[in-house]
Amino acid sequence: MAFILSAEGLKKNFGGILAINDLSLNVEEKRITAIIGPNGAGKTTLINIITGIYPPTSGTVKFRTKVLNGLKSHHIAQLGIRRTFQNLEIFHNMTVLQNVMLGLHAQTKSEFISCFFGLRSAKKEEVFILEETQKVLGLFDLSDKAHEISGNLSYGDQKRLEIARALSGSPSLILLDEPAAGLNLKEIEGLTQLLSELKERGVTVILVEHNMNFVMSISDKVVVLNYGSKISEGTPQEIQEDERVVTAYLGEEIC
Repeated sequence: MAFILSAEGLKKNFGGILAINDLSLNVEEKRITAIIGPNGAGKTTLINIITGIYPPTSGTVKFRTKVLNGLKSHHIAQLGIRRTFQNLEIFHNMTVLQNVMLGLHAQTKSEFISCFFGLRSAKKEEVFILEETQKVLGLFDLSDKAHEISGNLSYGDQKRLEIARALSGSPSLILLDEPAAGLNLKEIEGLTQLLSELKERGVTVILVEHNMNFVMSISDKVVVLNYGSKISEGTPQEIQEDERVVTAYLGEEIC
């Protein structure tokens, strides 16, 4: 089994608070892995460690064979790892097209001076960026909204736009932090179909989410955290039958 991402012995302290406690996990390539747990379980902290926002106190994160410890977030993104955030991180005063193009500009090689003087290499990259942006917008059913101001979109469309921008540049791994939050049932159905299409295209997805119906319907594997520690992992069915998981959720049904 090919693992695209591995974490071993991760710990993260914030002062006297242990947010991640001796966590190890393997993420299978071209699969959807969900990370769930009660509030404060350490889910977003884990994503922030993987993407270079927080350095781990100890332990190692590897992307394929590359150790990510010590790398800046933009260097990690250049390796093919992209993410979204709990709170929407789009440029509301820019168009949909410009938002996605911005995500691709971070992957290009031309420097500002080349763009300023209109050098041929920069012009070629601009053509490439536009073509790739149009492909991504088509995948996310946003082509007809390309020239709309992003802040005028519905909340569901803004969510899709953020994922579209994260997907620009053809990453191998995308981490989604609560993508279903605030969406209605129809929008969640669309998100489910979209993630299935991404998996079919070979993109690996790590999903942090509180909507258990959504998680259990879309995930290949579920990892459960509680107080920064992994308490269970397995298929959705295995997780639903695990008494430790039910206890962590204060006895509430998780599906």
